[in-house]
Amino acid sequence: MKAIKIAYWIFTILLITLMLFSAIASLKQNPDGVAMMKHLGYPYSVLTLLSIAKILGVIAILVPGFPRLKEWAYAGFSFDLVGAIYASLSLGDPVSQSLPIFLGLVFVFGSYIFYHKKIRVEKK
Repeated sequence: MKAIKIAYWIFTILLITLMLFSAIASLKQNPDGVAMMKHLGYPYSVLTLLSIAKILGVIAILVPGFPRLKEWAYAGFSFDLVGAIYASLSLGDPVSQSLPIFLGLVFVFGSYIFYHKKIRVEKK
């Protein structure tokens, strides 16, 4: 049980850190973010929307209870990261540019898997 909780918190802290840094950096309209969105062909307002959604997702994962809301948060993080990978690769960007995003998916899946293992152990 202890190993499952430790693994869950390691993955979850890494995921939350990634999402919060991403959200906070994107809320401040910086030249790198504007250039990235222009390169992808999206208006900057999409980045603001995603930032707010990331902050809400972090809150949903950290607040105890609300299992359905947690599922939506994990799904939202997965959609965000898969969408970012797809958008980048569809423009012909090198795969190496998307490697940090793949790492984010590892954090999402690790946190999600150990969240469910933790729930199963707690129910016994």
